[in-house]
Amino acid sequence: MISDITQGQLAALSFTGRPLVICDVDEVIVHFTRDFEDYIGLQGLWLDTSSFALNGNIRYRETNVPAPEPLVAELIGTFFEERTRHMQEIDGAVASLLAFGEKADVVLLTNLPHTAGDHRRENLKSHGLPYPVVTNSGPKGPAIHHLWERGGKPVVFIDDSPSYLASAHEYAPEVSLVHFLHDDRFAQHIEPLGYVSLRTASWDEARPYIMRLIAT
Repeated sequence: MISDITQGQLAALSFTGRPLVICDVDEVIVHFTRDFEDYIGLQGLWLDTSSFALNGNIRYRETNVPAPEPLVAELIGTFFEERTRHMQEIDGAVASLLAFGEKADVVLLTNLPHTAGDHRRENLKSHGLPYPVVTNSGPKGPAIHHLWERGGKPVVFIDDSPSYLASAHEYAPEVSLVHFLHDDRFAQHIEPLGYVSLRTASWDEARPYIMRLIAT
């Protein structure tokens, strides 16, 4: 279930035996939603935030009709190709991850087109983050299980997506899960997940909690 490209990136990682922090990127480290809304707005579309989804929620401004799924997929792909290098930090993300890096190994696990992976690496380095970036497709659980097997303990995984957190819980139940929901418009639609150890909207709350986890 892990693509060949992702497997190659995982195999290239090295670990120090310290605790491991695995972190998503979009809407956790950098803003995605606000930039994507701006991008589709230039093409006569808007994002309906009445549910936690993109398909069915990207609508034509004039008719309010949902854009077809092939067009949504195309928009997401071109957005990442054109905008990834310019994405802006979510407040507190960089300082928090640098603090984690003093106590733990850090891997940034991100679902975006593999062709945009180098753009993502360039962008994160421009924000001062020196950590390896692994591009993934589909559920994240298999990759997290791989990282859990190879890295030090404890392991923490941070993501905004309930489906990726569920996948992590299925494949690596020993991993502590942090549900980072920065955008209140989407957070209100998501019920608390019982297997998540912290649900938060800010790095001011997430940082000290994760620091305590990796200090044990």
